[in-house]
Amino acid sequence: MELKGLSFLGTQRGSRDTLTFHAINPQTGAPIPPSYHSASLAELNAAVQAAAEAFPVYSQLPGKARAAFLRRIADSIDAHATVLIERAHLESALPATPRLSGETARTSNQLRVFATLLEEGSWVQARIDPALPDRKPLPRVDLRSMLRPLGPVAVFGASNFPLAFSVAGGDTASALAAGCPVVVKAHAAHPGTSELVAEIIAQAVAAESLPAGVFTMVFDSGIDIATALVQHPEIKAVAFTGSLRGGRALMDLTAARPQPIPCFTEMSSGNPVFVLPSALRKGPAELAKNLFGSVTLGAGQMCTKPGIVLVPESPDGPAFFEELKSLVAQSQPFTLLTAGIAREYARATVARSGQIPVAASGPVAEAAHQAEPKLFTVCFEQLLAQPELTEEIFGPDTLLVSCDSTSDYISAAQSLDGHLTATILGDEADLLAHRELVQILEQKAGRLIVNGFPTGVEVAHAMVHGGPYPSTSDPRFTSVGSQAIYRFAKPVCYQNFPDALLPPELQAANPLNITRFIDGKPEGV
Repeated sequence: MELKGLSFLGTQRGSRDTLTFHAINPQTGAPIPPSYHSASLAELNAAVQAAAEAFPVYSQLPGKARAAFLRRIADSIDAHATVLIERAHLESALPATPRLSGETARTSNQLRVFATLLEEGSWVQARIDPALPDRKPLPRVDLRSMLRPLGPVAVFGASNFPLAFSVAGGDTASALAAGCPVVVKAHAAHPGTSELVAEIIAQAVAAESLPAGVFTMVFDSGIDIATALVQHPEIKAVAFTGSLRGGRALMDLTAARPQPIPCFTEMSSGNPVFVLPSALRKGPAELAKNLFGSVTLGAGQMCTKPGIVLVPESPDGPAFFEELKSLVAQSQPFTLLTAGIAREYARATVARSGQIPVAASGPVAEAAHQAEPKLFTVCFEQLLAQPELTEEIFGPDTLLVSCDSTSDYISAAQSLDGHLTATILGDEADLLAHRELVQILEQKAGRLIVNGFPTGVEVAHAMVHGGPYPSTSDPRFTSVGSQAIYRFAKPVCYQNFPDALLPPELQAANPLNITRFIDGKPEGV
């Protein structure tokens, strides 16, 4: 596929008469051809208008038709995996295997997960309360409800996942599954990868004879187009994965619209890990090795990186601490995704080192895109006194919190803001003795983990990748797994409708044979 560097505007491509930018190779700092042309406001309006015009048709498609569309995209991603991985590696410096090959497979897999959900059909939550004309003192009218799509959705590509959280990532997949056309704002760090995937989706749109505006995508290296996109009156929801500053700005913009819209942002998480004494006794060196692997996975550029590790006073504590320090000190600098991310990591770690001790640091990074791993230490009392220490630093660092005993864990957990994950390491007896900690963490994180590490998010029906603010804008939803579809749907009630006018999901004969609730009970029960 030829890279043209132009936005996707329905049946048209963008103009070459606008400002340009390049992807940058993180390993060399050199620009990567071709030039990419930022969309103009007129082009953005054209993209959104195409999406709005596609919505009446696309939103009414049967679930199985949308499923076929998603499967076509997935199959084409698999067929073009080699070229996608090569370009993504060039633009991100992420290793081709297993990282990018796994991410490519994950991208196609999550499209198929939503296709399966649509083919089965019960996700719409059909509820029927039949008319009760003889009910006293008042009759009941016939009421039927189900979930319907919101409208065109703006999706922002993420910097740290050029495939799985980008153009055809989970936000796009779930919005398309719900029946919503998508307008993607491609991330400026990997525009070539974005264009390749956008071409795959555009070809699938044409092959399935769908309105061209079902998928559009704009390029831009600044914030003007992003701002205009989320403020456009035809956009009905926003999905974003990125920094707290960027996500909060989008939340404020969408809330300030004349008609506010939902803004689903995944932003900042320290992902606390609570180490119980039995986990230290089991093997302090192995624990340190596994923790270091999780902290530095993807150069620490993971939203689920364990950034806060609480360890109690224990005879095995020093061995764990020394091994972890050794691993950090012996590690080589990591190449980060962009020079901007590297600069922010350096700024944040320097600022933190002015507050608390640096227990260990790797060799000093010399290249603009590189960063050395760092291990910070703090006592429990200082953590409570300086809650800002729990804020996320995006990169290969972590904060070790020394506690007198696990009795401090309750106060520590209560002091936390919202996080995507919270982890507890220990044997069954230790875990059972810390039930209160689990109960507190249920209010602090969207996913609780026992005897594992938070990096790695399975695409599954039960997965929750969300959490209280500031980890996300709304803890009621997930951005990973089949439940992500509920972000882009709203309930609609049909009162006293003739059967032929109802959606098939609500018709008396249940022609789609989906699971429904009649008078609050599963149909047939």
